[in-house]
Amino acid sequence: MTAAIRIEHYQPRYREDFIRLNRQWIEAYFRIEASDLKTFAHVDDIVADGGQIFLAIDETDSVVGCCAIICHPEEDCHELAKMAVSPKAQGQHVGLQLGRALIAYAREHGVRRIFLEGNTRMAPSIHLYRKLGFREIPLEGHTYERCDILMEMIL
Repeated sequence: MTAAIRIEHYQPRYREDFIRLNRQWIEAYFRIEASDLKTFAHVDDIVADGGQIFLAIDETDSVVGCCAIICHPEEDCHELAKMAVSPKAQGQHVGLQLGRALIAYAREHGVRRIFLEGNTRMAPSIHLYRKLGFREIPLEGHTYERCDILMEMIL
């Protein structure tokens, strides 16, 4: 079943929703790391530095999912990061809708490569990334201790 949601781009009023959704899944399965805290402290910088944040908003105007595309100009690529879907909206293809919006945005903005850092313990997310077209690449230079898989998409 596909959730009736709309995808919106980031506005500062969504900052706490972005942090809340990401804290929720990270704390449920892993632990908050220094890199997470840095991202949470600088959410607005993701957009200011050439990226974007996507929010999935349901029919009650609740934010039920999010993800970000973060610009890494020094590596001439972008990162799909901080994808999270609220437990009440899981299984309703919210992640798929967010991923498709992110990829469309990337294509419209001339992004050539998107990578992501994941964990195979999160099997539904790895399945989603493969469905979106990401492929596993050798795991080198990852940011998070919890990362055990690196994936990329060439656009």
